[in-house]
Amino acid sequence: MNPKAAVVVYPGTNCDRDTYYALELAGFTPEYVDWHGDVKGYDLVVLPGGFSYGDYLRAGAVAAREPVSKSVRAYAEKGGLVLGICNGFQVLMEMGLLPGGLLENTSGTFICKWVDLEITDTDNPFLSRFKQGEKIKLPIAHAFGRYVKVGDPKVALRYVEDVNGSDEKIAGILSEDKNIFGLMPHPERAMEKLLGWDYGKNVFLSILDWIRGGNRVV
Repeated sequence: MNPKAAVVVYPGTNCDRDTYYALELAGFTPEYVDWHGDVKGYDLVVLPGGFSYGDYLRAGAVAAREPVSKSVRAYAEKGGLVLGICNGFQVLMEMGLLPGGLLENTSGTFICKWVDLEITDTDNPFLSRFKQGEKIKLPIAHAFGRYVKVGDPKVALRYVEDVNGSDEKIAGILSEDKNIFGLMPHPERAMEKLLGWDYGKNVFLSILDWIRGGNRVV
């Protein structure tokens, strides 16, 4: 039986279908969960990209206060695996589940392109199929992706070159217990070489390996 993954959909989420397809392709059984839903009982929870509530107030600020977000918080605090991609990363920041902040790109513009990244931490459920220091390519698409440090975050992914002004070129971080991963690049858009590169597939396969290794939580 394939592990079950929740794809959380807020009003304004627009990468839910891409994420659903990526999970299915990797070997999960994905299900959509709306902003009034509950994520209890899933093997993985994914907060996809998009523009939840039009990014009003701050990107992710309204979504972070919806009923499903309370469920995500409870799930994460019990050790559940949570992946936040782009707007999903912003939502996790607004929920206080990851340290730091995400501000407007230094260019003041929306950036949409493939970028070079470096894997800086493979000792976690999300990147174990990669090698330490490995260079990969993933697409980005964001206007508020400039990561600002608070404290000493667990960095898992860095831009090879400065893309948006992020502190220390940080592109993705882990929670203290490494069960939560937030990143601005879109692995769900890099699942097949038909699209250019398929590095994203190893993110989802890493999670699958971890779950099938008997590491189920909640």
